[in-house]
Amino acid sequence: MSRRAPRRILASLGFALALLTVAWAAYEVAERFGVSALSQNTAHRFELYSSSLQNELRRNEHLPTLVSLNADVKALMLKPQDAALRFQVNRYLQTVSERTGVAAIYVMNRQGLTLAASNWNQAVSFIDMNFAYRPYFQQALMGQPGRFYGIGTVSREAGFYFARGIERGDQIEGVVAVKVNLDKLDSSWQQPGEKVLVADGSGVVFLASEPAWKFKTVGPLSPDTLKRLEATRQYTEAGALAPLGLIEQEVFQDGTSLVNFVDARDDGPPHYTTMGRASYLSRRQPIPGTDWFLYVFSETAYSRVLAEICAAVAALTFTLSVVVFLYFLQRRRFMRDELLAKAALQRANDELEEKVELRTEDLLDANSQLQTEITERKRAEETLKATLDELVHAAKMAALGKIATGITHELNQPLAALRTLSANTRVFMERGDQATAESNLEMIEHLAEHMGKITSQLKRFARKSLAESRPINVVTAMNNAAFLLAQVTRERQTEISLQSESEVLLALCDSNRLEQVLVNLLSNALDAVARCDHRLIEVRAHRENEGVTLEVHDSGEGLSEQAIQHLFEPFFTTKEQGAGLGLGLAISADILREFGGILTATSSPLGGAMFIINLPGANLSRDEALHV
Repeated sequence: MSRRAPRRILASLGFALALLTVAWAAYEVAERFGVSALSQNTAHRFELYSSSLQNELRRNEHLPTLVSLNADVKALMLKPQDAALRFQVNRYLQTVSERTGVAAIYVMNRQGLTLAASNWNQAVSFIDMNFAYRPYFQQALMGQPGRFYGIGTVSREAGFYFARGIERGDQIEGVVAVKVNLDKLDSSWQQPGEKVLVADGSGVVFLASEPAWKFKTVGPLSPDTLKRLEATRQYTEAGALAPLGLIEQEVFQDGTSLVNFVDARDDGPPHYTTMGRASYLSRRQPIPGTDWFLYVFSETAYSRVLAEICAAVAALTFTLSVVVFLYFLQRRRFMRDELLAKAALQRANDELEEKVELRTEDLLDANSQLQTEITERKRAEETLKATLDELVHAAKMAALGKIATGITHELNQPLAALRTLSANTRVFMERGDQATAESNLEMIEHLAEHMGKITSQLKRFARKSLAESRPINVVTAMNNAAFLLAQVTRERQTEISLQSESEVLLALCDSNRLEQVLVNLLSNALDAVARCDHRLIEVRAHRENEGVTLEVHDSGEGLSEQAIQHLFEPFFTTKEQGAGLGLGLAISADILREFGGILTATSSPLGGAMFIINLPGANLSRDEALHV
């Protein structure tokens, strides 16, 4: 063995001892800091738990006093055998219980016998039960507010009891008791890493975030306490109350303590439960106005983990300091290696910078290409929109061409009448028949107005409109579309029925384009019923949810399932060859889609096809709607 070997062993032992000392000191300091922070947080949480419990009690503590003032309740004390009065009080107590959400309300005479109760018609009822042994009854009979927590001897359900005497002059004729179920607080107190319980003055747990803790004791009960609990039947069987197994490990100056939970066994020493392996920081404080104590247990596992991390960091820092110290001692020996390492690092850095520059150039090129593609796509979208607008207008002109013959006939008749009436008027004026001439002129004026209405309707329908959503009356659009096709309808001996649930149905759309869609659908319906004996077309409009729905029915031969699946595809048509390009329905669907609408098709109850238009509704006041 060389001379340096013992020195190295001693140095290693000294380093290990110093490392353990530093780690232990860091662990202790960090754990104390974590426990202190946890204690402050627990104090804030305690106030919340205490307030929620007191608020729940205050919400119902005045209820017995209010019930004791009821005239029927007071009368029952004087006439306990009056069956009708009993029934009336039972119904009153039942109503109050349902509205306030309490578990039960009941009225007892001076002997503790229950005369009326809110659960009078339930399987488990308090009627004719005697509760004279309960402390809350005895307190109320003495003129004091009765307050008591316990397990019901009839319902077997735990609850808090409020009681108040029924006074008649200076005498107390009976007692009103209210039972409140506090179990809903248990679920609201269930928080990760935290346990909560409430124990009464005897040390019995009656509220707990852990169900297994309820009706256990925070410590051993004295014989006198057990005897008193047996007499009041507060927890039914006082002898069955098992200890919670609370073991204090360390107590701090602020009243908090570190605790563990263990199971106490008669056949051996205490052992840790699965939950009890973790230590808890415990805070115990009284609840004002009661003899209860609120316990809040916060897990210290996080504090221990933080302490372990701090210890590891301290040990690592200490080790690193020693390594750095040794490094400087050996620096001269490794100077050349350090220079070589720096040179290698510089080369690697230069290579990395070169790769970064190349990658940056690639990204710039890709970004430029992406910008170009975005510009081209925007241009294509604008071109597509312009093409669609032209296609919509072309479809409108095609529809206008279909109805041109009917419109020409519609205009020829008043034109012929105008020629005849004007010639006759000249004759009558020459004869001096002024009355007949004025009558002819009035007829000429009416015919001119009629022709003007036809031409203005055609002009408005033919104009090129922008796809702008605004509130429109779909009933007006229906009437205008039917007016344009009136002559064709008469020539084909077809009946068009317009039905609307209201004169004003507002939707967000463009009136001109909606009329174009309706003219297209009505033209298709006229073609569909052309070969039928009974030619009927119905247009129905109604509100549906937040929108407006228009339905176009016909009594034609209808559509097959296969046709419905491809109906809105461009160039698909069910008409004979040469009768159309099959673009009308596709364009109509695109028009409605621009305004957030939908066009669908199915079978109609009339026997033919039904086309359904769904449009978003417009929310306007009644006065605004009348001016649309």
